[in-house]
Amino acid sequence: MTTSSKNTPSTTSEPTRRQLLLGSLGAAAVGSSLTQPVMAEESGVVYGNIQQSIVWWCFGVFGEKWSVEKTAIIAKKLGCKSVELVGPKDWAALKKHDITCAIASNGIEGPPFVKGLCNASYHQLVTDSTNKMVDAAADFGCPNVIAFTGMRWNDAEDPKSGEIPLEKGIKNCVEGLKKLARQAEKKKVTICLEHLNSRVTGDDSRGHPGYFGDQVDVCMDILKQVGSERVKLLFDIYHVQIMDGDLVKRIRDCGDMIGHVHTAGNPGRRELDDQQEIQYPILMKTLLDIGYKGYVGQEFIPNGDPETTLAAAVRLCDV
Repeated sequence: MTTSSKNTPSTTSEPTRRQLLLGSLGAAAVGSSLTQPVMAEESGVVYGNIQQSIVWWCFGVFGEKWSVEKTAIIAKKLGCKSVELVGPKDWAALKKHDITCAIASNGIEGPPFVKGLCNASYHQLVTDSTNKMVDAAADFGCPNVIAFTGMRWNDAEDPKSGEIPLEKGIKNCVEGLKKLARQAEKKKVTICLEHLNSRVTGDDSRGHPGYFGDQVDVCMDILKQVGSERVKLLFDIYHVQIMDGDLVKRIRDCGDMIGHVHTAGNPGRRELDDQQEIQYPILMKTLLDIGYKGYVGQEFIPNGDPETTLAAAVRLCDV
């Protein structure tokens, strides 16, 4: 890694939109209290104030279907510090390239967001699986493990089975997360409960109809009742935009309850380009304003060349 002698990045390879945005945001976002510019070789990262991560499934399942190791190599090249949502079997490949895993899966086979904490009948499954992942994460140095409310149905896989009432689902989530908090506190690993949108239909993870924790206020209510500094919110900007909007205020309202962040362009869960509506630089600046020190995971499904679009997203979020 080399260090630049100036406080502004080279613009020879930067998108026009970023150049324009830096004109209005750069002075405010990069001050004496933040780190000085740093540049990884052939990297999208210049400032490094936001710790960036690559969510493997977006690039490993779609498009060119990168291996975990290839993703780690590209992460290193772009100046990202993590490849996330991979399990312990892949952590050796990350360590080989001096890359960490910012957040681990919950270890449940199949769609991990289906059988969740809002349904008490799945508590033993979720507790056993998540605690094993917490132990592994602590040994590896992975700071977070993901958690989900699950689907709102009495049988999580059958929408015809009837819905769990809101208050009962909240109570079940609080009880389940309190159980998980014991091991998380002991191991100094943070459980991050993810909010997901329930509006977008389809089978490719753009939306999750029936998901219980589809309102930020509901998720925050759950977390406040749990009352553990080791149980926080996974603030997924894409999902929050669809369900709640008002992103800057919601980041400020959630504050230090945010344990991890995900990105994607809306609509479509695509690149963070000028074909979508979310203004990522101001959101990254807001995260810095509230003192957020965690990771921001790039979780979009690439439409164009994956490495090119990923590099552009990394640069855009590097305020």
